[in-house]
Order: sequence, then structure tokens, then C-alpha cells
Amino acid sequence: MTTATRLPSIAPLRHKRDVQSLAYLAAQPAIMAWQWHHGVDAWLFAASLFLAIGISVIHHNHAHLPIWRGRRANRFTDLAITLLQGHPTFVFHPAHNRNHHRYRHGPDDMSRTWRFGDHNHLAGWALHPLQAVFAVYPLVFRWLARMRRRMPGVFGWYMLQYALWLSSWAALLWLDASKALVLVIVPQLFGLHWLLGANYLQHAHADDRARYGYARNFEGAINPLLFNIGLHTAHHEHARAHWSDLPALHARYRPRIDARLIERGFFLYVGRVFVLGACFARFRTHSLRAPAGSIVPET
Repeated sequence: MTTATRLPSIAPLRHKRDVQSLAYLAAQPAIMAWQWHHGVDAWLFAASLFLAIGISVIHHNHAHLPIWRGRRANRFTDLAITLLQGHPTFVFHPAHNRNHHRYRHGPDDMSRTWRFGDHNHLAGWALHPLQAVFAVYPLVFRWLARMRRRMPGVFGWYMLQYALWLSSWAALLWLDASKALVLVIVPQLFGLHWLLGANYLQHAHADDRARYGYARNFEGAINPLLFNIGLHTAHHEHARAHWSDLPALHARYRPRIDARLIERGFFLYVGRVFVLGACFARFRTHSLRAPAGSIVPET
């Protein structure tokens, strides 16, 4: 029995911990609106960038396990996340759930990091979102074509998400292009970069051939702030588990995971691998996909 079934829920929320998700979703437009009317504030803009990352994680979690028990509330949340994320929520299904989670960073995973070179450095992380978009969007186009033929109502729902997103950008740019770009579109693009770049952070130099070696895990403060996003092996093994259950699941899998794929802190990892590793080889990671005794050249 999971935590989600033991603890009382706040109906119609699926789990009471998603009050945190709702708080993030409500805070972002409030901060954007305040700055739109009163001017850019450095602290509020930084908070908006953080919330953009948080919304990308909420987007991910909602795609795996919807926040609400009711269909209408979940559909409304789909549209709200579409507006705040700056991209339709349905894309997660063909590009992530049916691809990345099915193939777990293996040869058939279109977004596998080693498809673009078996490396782990700052440039690789920065470029991965652009590479991943070109790799996975054909899956989205095929899914859309399939839905148009077989389920036109679902296809119409997808098109509504695109229309809502693009019309929101058009309206805001018409009202004030500079404010729209700085206060809305830049945070959204920042969040989308995180959404796609997280795949690189969690999988670069991991070994998809090992049973529990396909993902890197981050412990520490990132998890309470960002819905346990760092506990990635547990999430892959239990994709429908609520995010609040991941710490307990991570404790179960932790002894089976290669110690090189467990990081005590996200920022410690970034500082060591991406910053110090750029100058000193001893701080770099090495591909766990490499045969024993060999070194895979970084590209």
C-alpha cells in the first residue's frame, strides 16, 4: 500500500501533497501579472524562472498521474499548464510516456542522450533540448496523424491546446512585445529547456544495459523543492506512483544502483562535472556503457 492510499486526500485532489503543485501553478501567473503592471523586479523574475522549472516538473508529473480525480478538473489543468508551460501538455504522451519510459534510455529511445554522442558536459546539456526536439517531434506528428484518423475528438482536443498556446503568445505580444518576451516567453522557454535538459542530467553516461544503471539520481534539497524529480530510478520503476512516494521507493532501490549514479546534491554535481570538469579531467564522469577497461571518446 502506497503513501497515497494511506493518507487522507483533499478531494477531489488525488493526493493532498499536490497543494504544493497548485501553489506553484497559481504563483507563476500572479508574479508575471505583478511585474507586467509594476515593472521587472530582480527577485520576482528569479522566482518566476524557478517556478518555470517547477511547472515543467508538474507538467511531467501530471502526465504520469493526473492531479485530480475528476476528468474535467484534469482537462482544465491540462489547459492551465499549456498556458503556463508554453507548450501543449499532450506531447508528453507520445514523446515521453510511450518513448522514453518504454525504452528506458535504450537504443529505441528516440531521446537517448548517447544518440548525440556519449558525453557529459555543459555544452552537451545546453544542446540536448534542441537535439531532443528534432528527435522526438516526428513521434508527435505520427501520433497526431493517428489520432486524426482514429479519434478525431481527441485530435481536436490536441489542436485546442496548440490554439490556446499560440493565441496566448499572439495576444501578449500584441499588447506589449517587450513585456511578453521578457516576463512570459523567456521564463517559459527556460522551463522548457529544463524539461528537456533534465533528460541529459539524469541519463548522460548512464548504462541502459544494466538493470538499474540507466538513470542518475540526485538526493538533497532539489527534491522537496521540485517534487522529488531527482529520484529518477524509482520514478522509472514506478511511473504511476505519486511523486510523494518516491523517497520511500528510492530507499528500496538505492542499494541496487551503481554508486556512481547517486549524487548527494544537484548543485554539487553541476559544479563538479560541468564547471570543474571543464578544466580538470578527474572531475569528469565516464560512460558506464563503455566495455570494461576501455574509454569511450567524448564527442
